[in-house]
Amino acid sequence: MLEEIGAILQSYDPESPVFPPTMLFNEGWCLRIILNWFSKHEIKGHSLSFESNSNWYSEGLLRSPFLPRERGDKFSESWTHADGVVGNFKISNKNTSEILLLPEAKRFVVLEAKIYSKLSQGVSHAGYYDQAARYVACIAELIQYSKLTPQNISHLAFHVLAPELQIKANIFTSNISKESISKKVERRVGEYGDEKKSWFDEWFVPTLDKIIISTISWEEILESIKKVDPNSHDNIKRFYKKCLKYNQLSRADTEKISDHDGTSGLIDALQQKIKGKSVDVRLDM
Repeated sequence: MLEEIGAILQSYDPESPVFPPTMLFNEGWCLRIILNWFSKHEIKGHSLSFESNSNWYSEGLLRSPFLPRERGDKFSESWTHADGVVGNFKISNKNTSEILLLPEAKRFVVLEAKIYSKLSQGVSHAGYYDQAARYVACIAELIQYSKLTPQNISHLAFHVLAPELQIKANIFTSNISKESISKKVERRVGEYGDEKKSWFDEWFVPTLDKIIISTISWEEILESIKKVDPNSHDNIKRFYKKCLKYNQLSRADTEKISDHDGTSGLIDALQQKIKGKSVDVRLDM
């Protein structure tokens, strides 16, 4: 059966598709391809490096500090699906994909992959509590639940992977600032009165102090791969370009883009989008 699935994917024809192209050409598969490459090649010092005997996992579950205390808890939220994690961890429950840090964990990197979309805004009962704040809070909770401390983990990071054009247009800047994240998590904690104040002071604050938070462009990652493995770089880049092509028409966070205005046009489009202007540009593939 796996061979049949592989054959279907390999025979995909965009001119005569049997399923939407975004089921294959998307940020999730782009990330998995890249993490698989990094797991087999050493680039010391890179943010995605597999140092300290790291492994990787896609769509793992991160425990939330705001899970339901009882049925019908109006302040609660569900677990967070991480697009990717790299580091020293195990899957504690194969059926639910729950991530649990190993006792000797020295490296833990959480990745959110984006192609022409923004970080999601809020949860059901807290519209202000965006995806970046939620990720960092979940990382703090995971560290506590794993019976570690942020100081135990030599390299702790949360990165948003996105097209260079989005990063240059400052799509994520305000959301991933530590000041913004701190305020949103503190407000979320405040909904519980004093119940979670000690968690905020003893686990969230030290985690926020320790963690590296940044954006990394897919293009920068591809350039790093090119220096080590040009052939893989070319193949991954082709896949990435198809991700850009097919996702640009399916995401509400950018305007409709057709086929030939180029990079500068898209930068302008993204910047105008932020300012609330309507645009129609094209992108070379």
